[in-house]
Amino acid sequence: MESIKHILIIRLTSMGDVAMTIPVIRTVIEQYPKVKISILTKPIFLELFREFKKANLIAFEPKGRHSGLIGIFRLKNELKELNIDAVIDLHNVLRTNFLKFLWGRNFHQIDKGRRQKTSLINGTVFKQIKTTHQRYLDVFNKLNMSVSIAKPVFPKKTNLEKYNKKVIIDSNKKLIGIAPFAKHEAKTYSFEKMKRVIEYVSEEHIILLFGGGEIEGKLLGEISENNKNVFSLVNGFTLSDQMDFMSNLNLMISMDSANGHLAAMYGVKVITIWGVTHPYAGFLPFNQNTENSIMPDRKKYPKIPTSIYGDKYPEGYKNAINSISTEEIIQKIKEIL
Repeated sequence: MESIKHILIIRLTSMGDVAMTIPVIRTVIEQYPKVKISILTKPIFLELFREFKKANLIAFEPKGRHSGLIGIFRLKNELKELNIDAVIDLHNVLRTNFLKFLWGRNFHQIDKGRRQKTSLINGTVFKQIKTTHQRYLDVFNKLNMSVSIAKPVFPKKTNLEKYNKKVIIDSNKKLIGIAPFAKHEAKTYSFEKMKRVIEYVSEEHIILLFGGGEIEGKLLGEISENNKNVFSLVNGFTLSDQMDFMSNLNLMISMDSANGHLAAMYGVKVITIWGVTHPYAGFLPFNQNTENSIMPDRKKYPKIPTSIYGDKYPEGYKNAINSISTEEIIQKIKEIL
């Protein structure tokens, strides 16, 4: 480890997986402050690493200068100029495998645990497997680093005064984030049911709604307009803006999706709502309690988890997530607050 002065960290997609690297990288920087850190990721994710002021952020452009095999050759040459001592590949896909072939020594990759995840999905075993955060740590420890996330430290809350004209926050009320969407339908809770949760909780607390894109923006905007104490942070707010608000939350309610991981980056308590996926696969948000994971009854849906990402499920499982009652979610919110 003594000879390692500059580490390159690679994680290209997706937003949730990229967000899960943050607590681990934060710990590495705290425990090894003399080691220079470079981070390679897609341009849209660079903002996630904004707290690492001294880190060298590198944009990976798969549709631009890093496209195809020639692009990976170009990337390798660009990276070699940075005098990198070791590469930590937290992605381990075809692109990074080719980069590893070109790179040579001191290129260490994540073990994604595909065999264990397959056993979990096909029903061979049903138990907690290694978390993604631990898998990330394991790669750093291949460099004889002794990195521990047992006692995490989180960034300070961002001052929200600059947003006063857009969002009116009553300091006497709790600030609750709700992210009601996910990439796949089978792990997205009924929007009508979630609206009932929002309406109930907003009677006493301030609700901030998180999402992205035109469709989600329109739906969340309508809820914001029709309910007091409810504000949509989609239209007119950047990812960085949303992260500012997340750092101030008392609680985040999220599907098994990126927003739960983003909030957890700041030490916020997160309630996660699961459909055909399951926290045993290792994607529980950082430093969270599994008791705050709300899942369908496995007596009714014994094949859960049916997939790791929520894109595959047998007949009759698509709406498993909607077997969860609004009362169960509201009760969990009350317990935590």
